[in-house]
Amino acid sequence: MEKTSGIPLKIKIFIAFAAIYVIWGTTYLAIRFAIETIPPFFMMGCRFLSAGIVLYSLARFRGQANPSLQQWKTAVVIGILLFFGGYGALAWSEQVLPSGVAALIVATTPIWMILLSYFRSPVSKIGRSVILGLALGFLGMVLIVEPTKLLGGQSVDLAGAAVLLFGTISWCFGSVYSKYGSLPKSPFLASGMMMLCGGMALVLVGLLTGEHKALASASFLSLASLFYLVLFGSIIGFTAYIWLLNTVSPAQVSTYAFVNPIIAVFVGWFGGGESLSPRILMATILMVAGVLAIVSRKSEKRHSADKRNSEKAIIFKPQIKGQESQRQSFNTGRRYELPPLDEYHAQEKMS
Repeated sequence: MEKTSGIPLKIKIFIAFAAIYVIWGTTYLAIRFAIETIPPFFMMGCRFLSAGIVLYSLARFRGQANPSLQQWKTAVVIGILLFFGGYGALAWSEQVLPSGVAALIVATTPIWMILLSYFRSPVSKIGRSVILGLALGFLGMVLIVEPTKLLGGQSVDLAGAAVLLFGTISWCFGSVYSKYGSLPKSPFLASGMMMLCGGMALVLVGLLTGEHKALASASFLSLASLFYLVLFGSIIGFTAYIWLLNTVSPAQVSTYAFVNPIIAVFVGWFGGGESLSPRILMATILMVAGVLAIVSRKSEKRHSADKRNSEKAIIFKPQIKGQESQRQSFNTGRRYELPPLDEYHAQEKMS
């Protein structure tokens, strides 16, 4: 008989969502505090190198196979695009951008992902809700970088916004490449490898530019913020994210994309003394609405695809001892067996 945890599943889901909503929403201000006395590239390098070592070690301890040379090559490319290009640009830009504004620019990621997917496959259609989302996101970007103090508030540094926009697009390229590159099946092992590679690239740049020398004079606030980013932002936040992907629908998990910027804007205002002008508020509303329109479109397409697949075939699985999960077929009323999540993990370890 399987042992079950005393914490109800709904409570676990609530805690996991709180982690990716609140923790990831507050990391933008934590980055701003960290780079006050620790230069950006070396700081981010320490963050992801430390987190990568932990995640990689945990995955190997749990029995994951040693990655192949080709998988390490793929991890180097993706790690540089995601962590060096994406997070490196984020840390550098927060030297001149408020953390809330940086979060709003990063929130355009789904927009660039849609455009990148379209250019890769021009025959694919872009739905009206996606077009609406793109338009709202573009208007929000215009409000953010508008230098004439439209609707009040301070103007945004255009160079910082451009660098962060480049980093966001770099993240999108890395995300798309990760779907086709050779990586381990374990998300913890793969992510640990990518964090290690990206973190080493960031640390190397920090060493070459002399950023590491500032670590000796780093303030307590910067060191505490770096610790928070490693433990909570990377390890706990990512673990909660992976667990949610295996527990609830991807559409539900993707809601962090429009919750994080809202939290980041208000945390930056409340905890960091950042400006909360009508222009920033309007940009927040527009960009969150744009991301919501795109995410809801993805959810509708995924639901339609799942419904079509369920009507075409019945998937039979062998009975597994102690298994209680059974579902009803949509079209025949006949039952088929679903292996529990542990069974998928067992199959993953054997592959």
